[in-house]
Amino acid sequence: MGDVAAARKLDEAEVGRIFREESGRSVAALIRVFGDIDLAEDAVQEAFAVALRKWPAACLPPNPGAWITTTARNRAIDRLRRESRGRELLSEAVLLSPANDDPRSPRKEGPVQDDRLRLIFTCCHPAISTEAQVALTLRLLGGASTKEVARTFLVTEPAMAQRLARAKRKIKAARIPYRVPEEHELPDRLRPVLAVVYLVYNTGLTSTTDPDLCSEAIRLARILAMLMPDEPEVAGLLALLLLTESRRASRMRPDRSLVLLGEQDRRRWDRALIEEGQAIVRQCLRRNQPGAYQLQAAINAVHADATTLEQTDWSQIVALYDQLLALAPTPVVALNRAIAIGEVRGASAALALVDELDLDTYHPFHATRADLLRRLGRKGEAAAAYERAAALAPTDAEQDFLKQGGRARAERTRRRTS
Repeated sequence: MGDVAAARKLDEAEVGRIFREESGRSVAALIRVFGDIDLAEDAVQEAFAVALRKWPAACLPPNPGAWITTTARNRAIDRLRRESRGRELLSEAVLLSPANDDPRSPRKEGPVQDDRLRLIFTCCHPAISTEAQVALTLRLLGGASTKEVARTFLVTEPAMAQRLARAKRKIKAARIPYRVPEEHELPDRLRPVLAVVYLVYNTGLTSTTDPDLCSEAIRLARILAMLMPDEPEVAGLLALLLLTESRRASRMRPDRSLVLLGEQDRRRWDRALIEEGQAIVRQCLRRNQPGAYQLQAAINAVHADATTLEQTDWSQIVALYDQLLALAPTPVVALNRAIAIGEVRGASAALALVDELDLDTYHPFHATRADLLRRLGRKGEAAAAYERAAALAPTDAEQDFLKQGGRARAERTRRRTS
């Protein structure tokens, strides 16, 4: 009996993994066919519910993703047949998608041939607010839950759920077409598309369940770079993701505890990714059309140049953050700039800048304050800031780091670099 329970638990975990990997692709395929977000999401959820019932008692199908998409399509068709408006929509879908068309196969039409990237461009319609575009596509295609999307935008989960619902209603009411934009329309939708790809990567970077999102984001960025080679911010995003990815293997210990930048084993950094990212940054510099992603990539390139923390050119990083803050004057950019200033002018100067920011629900804000307060010898205030940061941290690894080892590790790093 115990073996059966263990097998079932293993299979359910496998279904969960497949859901994280395949749900976005299946939703994209069904939206392409039926043009209805809610219908596509509901059908895919139903398909996975069926999978949970059937798969634990049998072997996984040879192609689980295709099985989910086919089952979801059949569920959607059954639902449409039961509704009068659904029958009309089904007739339209048949015209758009012949019976022998595999909905998982991208249509060979238009400039975008990747299903998920096509849907990102489609959802990033100018009639929808930029925040709603990013939130909706991150929810649909990035594998992120409503809670994770809410955390990205620093709002509550109920507030984000309402925003997502409003965006879907607007798409339906305005009858926004689910089509690939014409080539001349692509640049106007580029900004939210880049934001989505970047946030998909960051979701994977902090996820304990689906780190493959990082690889998916890089894949999408590479397609964008081939699609739009003359857009410097596309190149900047790709460089940023490659340089960040080069350090991912060294960010955690085997026990899943976090490793600060100063403690990372730089011999484990992926030199091939660094070289590719830095080459793209140099190309961006030659274009002399700076943008936010290019500047972030340049900052990461400076970090990658240093073989030790002590060799980091913090003055150059501050100068890059000055440019980035002028282009993107957000509190998060200001926080990162303050951290760099702390390395050049000291903790007191950095803390003065940090305390001007309104980021009370952002856990890196409190973690930064904690470190600066500790460096200034204000231990009681530092402990309170660490506790606040731990309470807001999204992952167990970050919470454990801040609760138990953050201060001690930071102190060891500080001693080595002082």
